[in-house]
Amino acid sequence: MPKFPFLNRNDQPQPPANNKTGNDEHQEPFEDVDRPLEERLAWIRMQLTDNSDVAYHTFVAGPMIPCAIVYLRGMVDLKVLQEDVLKVLFRMDAADADEFRMQLFDRKQLSISDFRWLSTLSDGIASVLDSKVILLVDGEHTIIELPMAKHEKRAIDEPPNEPGIRGPREAFIEDLSTNLTLIRRRLKTSKFKTENMRVGALSKTRVVIAYIDGLCKPELLEEVKYRLSKIEIDGVLGSSVVEEYLDDTPFSPFPQLQYTERPDIMAAALLEGRVAIIVDGSPIALIAPVTLMMLLQSSEDYYQRFVASTWIRWIRYVFLFVSLLLPSTYVAITTFHPEIIPSKLLLTVMSSREIVPFPALIEAFIMEISFEALREAAIRIPKSIGQAVSIIGALIIGTAAVEAGIVSAAMVIIVSLTGIASFISPHYDLGLSFRLLRFPIMILAGLFGLFGIACSLLFLYIHLINLRSFGVAYLSPITPFVPSDLKDTLVRAPWWLMNKRPKPSSTKNEMRQRKTGRKWSYSEEESED
Repeated sequence: MPKFPFLNRNDQPQPPANNKTGNDEHQEPFEDVDRPLEERLAWIRMQLTDNSDVAYHTFVAGPMIPCAIVYLRGMVDLKVLQEDVLKVLFRMDAADADEFRMQLFDRKQLSISDFRWLSTLSDGIASVLDSKVILLVDGEHTIIELPMAKHEKRAIDEPPNEPGIRGPREAFIEDLSTNLTLIRRRLKTSKFKTENMRVGALSKTRVVIAYIDGLCKPELLEEVKYRLSKIEIDGVLGSSVVEEYLDDTPFSPFPQLQYTERPDIMAAALLEGRVAIIVDGSPIALIAPVTLMMLLQSSEDYYQRFVASTWIRWIRYVFLFVSLLLPSTYVAITTFHPEIIPSKLLLTVMSSREIVPFPALIEAFIMEISFEALREAAIRIPKSIGQAVSIIGALIIGTAAVEAGIVSAAMVIIVSLTGIASFISPHYDLGLSFRLLRFPIMILAGLFGLFGIACSLLFLYIHLINLRSFGVAYLSPITPFVPSDLKDTLVRAPWWLMNKRPKPSSTKNEMRQRKTGRKWSYSEEESED
């Protein structure tokens, strides 16, 4: 069973809205709401001074009742405000002020369905900064908050970093409400729950914790809330900031949360009993907990036939080891163990290295760092010329380096295969971890040969076996060994055989489907006839 050591506390998770940092501009609540309208507006103007995008509009409604609205320009639907609020207030035919307030506050006049009352002006300022409209009425002790936000947002498009062939082609965008809608379309159940938190003392970024009640472990949910509540930072501008605060082992090169921009992957993770963390303003959502085997799985594995998916998964595993160990193995064999290479191949390799002035380790470092530079350059330069520059640059540099005798042709082939293999990882951060670990393993291979590679793999295994993601073993279901979860690890079993959810993340409700299997076939139907 996964353990949650951080839950052995007496304190309970608290919302992060009251976090204070060195730059926190927290104001004491303005509780004296009995003051005249002019004084309340003056206090709001004082708190929002030097903000040219704040609009103040005073008017007289009904039987000569002074009113005022405050909102941010460019963040409010002015057409809705004019048609559904201001015109209604102007046309109210109350006989006196008391009747006007009674008609206004009994929800019979305003057509905005989701408005609510605020008790302090500090709450009103927070609502204005959250793209809402506040309505103040002279002589009324409460404030009306009108949710009429209108933001420009990007259209739903294909996922640029997680493409698929047979799967859905929808991706998250920067709008939190749209992202939740994409998940709701796939999980039409009342057990799908979402809880809101505010993170960041100045940004007040909205963070939603999504889970399925009855599938998600309560202790996992409480642990996620606790870690989010302990984030004390001025601003959260993306999910990557939250991710660094949630890691169990922050100095590990391996990602301990899964990120995705696909709502179908998010829905599948929630159905396994995991927790989703969605940050407003970011198209990348986080999933916890995660294991190494989960990061090696692609969404396409579950849309292709299980035989083809298993074959592709095996290829992925093999080439991930190739991306990690191929340069180091070449350096170790050519430096310390040339007797391993067949004689004809050895002659070819040695003849290509005759004019190279560097040892194999330095040669490998030159080529690997050059390839990493080309990879980063292809990401940064404009897309219209990026592909051409990366391909032509690699061809020209590789050919020129071999002809100049700086590197051998064999090393160019090794580095090229390694670079191609590094792109096969379905999770970018995991592939980046393998790229980073390739260099220390090459150093040990250049110093100690195959013994150095064996020691590096041993150290890596020790690190992975001790790594946890929210208390879940990172190498599960291999270590600890869970035989039932192997159906979706080394192979991808048919859907009608995967009856149970993964052990690390599911609750007592382990059954995904009844053990019906396939109880029909055409031969059986024909025999019955």
